[in-house]
Amino acid sequence: MINSIITAIKGLYGGETADDIAKRKKLRYREDILDNMGSVELAANLFRISQTEEKLINDKVKTENKANTTHFTVGKNIREVIAKNKGTMPENLPTPDKSLKDLEKQKKRLEVK
Repeated sequence: MINSIITAIKGLYGGETADDIAKRKKLRYREDILDNMGSVELAANLFRISQTEEKLINDKVKTENKANTTHFTVGKNIREVIAKNKGTMPENLPTPDKSLKDLEKQKKRLEVK
């Protein structure tokens, strides 16, 4: 399953791996990439995830190799749609100043006051 996720990211991000993305975004060790995306990038990833899940079910994918191929293909297809619509590629979207976890902590602190 981990290989499938890595492959999906490569498809959507033009060959970048999760490590490449984490380095580019300057994330701390084990910090979640999805928590450090703006709404456009997050939406592209959620769309990739939902469409891949649907395709795996509909195509009755059973092998890891076929799952990896499916993950990559769906990610690449979504990337092509973004390009066709002249959108910004995921790797070129800005990283928010604060992660989702940081915002949640800030909200809790404000609620306590």
